[in-house]
Amino acid sequence: MRNAFIVAYDISDPGRLRRVYRTMRGFGDRIQFSVFRCELSPSERVLLEAALTKYLNTRDDQVLIIPLGPSGGRHDAGIRSLGRPFVDSERRAIII
Repeated sequence: MRNAFIVAYDISDPGRLRRVYRTMRGFGDRIQFSVFRCELSPSERVLLEAALTKYLNTRDDQVLIIPLGPSGGRHDAGIRSLGRPFVDSERRAIII
């Protein structure tokens, strides 16, 4: 079963920040600077954590992984935005 997560990170070094950002692009959709929405299976979550841990300085950096529940659940319609509207960048298949 896939679950939705918000992953937010605060990385103090620009080089590590770029590596974390590139890693996150492979796991989810960016919704704000340093904030991603991911739908992950349990094994994908383990892979994500292992990939991010390689780049972190555990004294200076922080990554928060916030569970939202099963993918497609009530939380999908519960995102509220103040200011610019939130646009869901739902992944769609492209057939060529």
